[in-house]
Parts: sequence; structure tokens; C-alpha cells
Amino acid sequence: MKRTINHVLFDLDGTILDTNELIIRSFLHALQGVVPDGFDREHIIPSMGQPLVDQMKQFTGLDDVSHLVAAYREINWRLHDELVKPFPHVPEVLGRLHRSGIRMGVVTTKMRQTTERGLKSFGLIDYMDAIVTIDDVSHPKPHPEPVLLAMEKLGADPAGTLMVGDSSVDMQAARAAGCVAVGVAWSLKGEQVLRDSGAQHILHDMRDLYTLVGLERDV
Repeated sequence: MKRTINHVLFDLDGTILDTNELIIRSFLHALQGVVPDGFDREHIIPSMGQPLVDQMKQFTGLDDVSHLVAAYREINWRLHDELVKPFPHVPEVLGRLHRSGIRMGVVTTKMRQTTERGLKSFGLIDYMDAIVTIDDVSHPKPHPEPVLLAMEKLGADPAGTLMVGDSSVDMQAARAAGCVAVGVAWSLKGEQVLRDSGAQHILHDMRDLYTLVGLERDV
């Protein structure tokens, strides 16, 4: 049977790497004394996946958030290795897809430096034939530019490409770029948010990807 999916793109944070606690703690640290009392993780979760500068402006109402971004990045870098881990079955699934000839890439709103650090920490970078970060584009997700750039790097056909993510911006960018939008049920935002944003499939386990790309799932 001819394979119909030959390329898979992944968001990074909240999709293949569990950086949720790192992100939340970094925001709370950077925003201490800036946002009102009572500002907590529930205020942060809905916008996770958007560019950091946009989030800081949204949370504070400030035009210049460079000092807050710097504070966020300092603690985020310092706590990275302590708090980050891959989601269940990610290394094995990406390894098998790679061995099966599926070409893969990462499309993220993170900086390249922290993106590569996360991928290298768990041996995932060697599986990626394209990495597109916020440093590489003029218009981050939900604009389709990052997804289109990744597909260009891979020589991918949109109809034969999955874009897997945990946020509405991932689903919107995927649909706008013409590829297949796939959400992950372990998103902090909830499965329904992803469906409402255009997800055509939902993974409840990373091994569900095998079926979507035409591989048999291991028992």
C-alpha cells in the first residue's frame, strides 16, 4: 500500500517535550510584582504557544516588555534540565518514524537556542530534517509562514504532511498551510479547544501516529 503521509511536523513545547511546568514557573517568576495578586497558572495556560513577547504584553499591558522577556529567559534557561522531559513514547515513536523513512521537522515559537537545547537533551535532534523557530520567520504561528517554510525545507506536499501540536495556533497554522492538523490530547488547553481550532485528528497516545502514517501499531 502506498504511503499517503510522508512528512510530520511537530510543535515542541507541550507536544513532544513536557515543558509546561518550566514555562509556567518562568512566567510567574518574571511577572512577580508586575501583575496583580492572584495571577496564576490558569491565566497563563490559554495563551501558551503564542510568541513570548505577545504573551508578556497581553499579561501586563506594557509596550516595552524586554526586561520581562530577559527575566523569563534567564530562569527558563537555568531550570531547563531540571524540569523538561519528553512526553511518553516520544523518543521511540520518532525513532521508528525516522527509520521508516518519514521525514520530520519542528515548528515552534521558541528561540533556536532553547529549541535545539531541548531536542539535543533527549536525542531527538537527529530525527529532525527541518527546524523552524521564531528566529526564522517574520510571522509566527498562527500565521502559516513557519509551517510553509518547514515544508519547503522538507520538499513536502501539504496534503501528505501532518502538523502535530497542542495549541490553537498550531491547528490554525496547519490548516492555513494546507496540511493535516493533528492535536494532542495531553494539551493543557484541552482536547475540545483543539477540535474547535481545526484539529482533524487527536492523538491520545503518541503511538497513535503510527496509524496516521500507515504503520502498524506495536501491541
